[in-house]
Amino acid sequence: MRILIVDDSRATRMIVSRVLRQAGLDESTLEEAENGQEALDIIRAGTPDLVLSDWNMPVMSGIELLRTIQAEGIVVKFGFVTSEHTPDMREQAIAGGALFLLTKPFTPDSFQEVLSAIL
Repeated sequence: MRILIVDDSRATRMIVSRVLRQAGLDESTLEEAENGQEALDIIRAGTPDLVLSDWNMPVMSGIELLRTIQAEGIVVKFGFVTSEHTPDMREQAIAGGALFLLTKPFTPDSFQEVLSAIL
């Protein structure tokens, strides 16, 4: 499985990678992008199996990334891993096609719970 982790914080990308491995996805190929535009370029070059994106990032936000890939007809499982969580954000995420919105801090168990339903 190929998973793209999108977050402007290198530390957060490393934490997400570690937690995914602890959640049992240690055989997966993990790729990283610093913002939505970089992620979009990676996705256009070859669609990953799953995209885990932060919401707020410079250049292109996570919700802008989601809307762009949906508008381009790119089919990919997409979820948000973010420190912010409002009802409006959840509504926008689901309306945009996201499968989940996981709030930081997260655990291997919380990743297993949301990912077991979609993988």
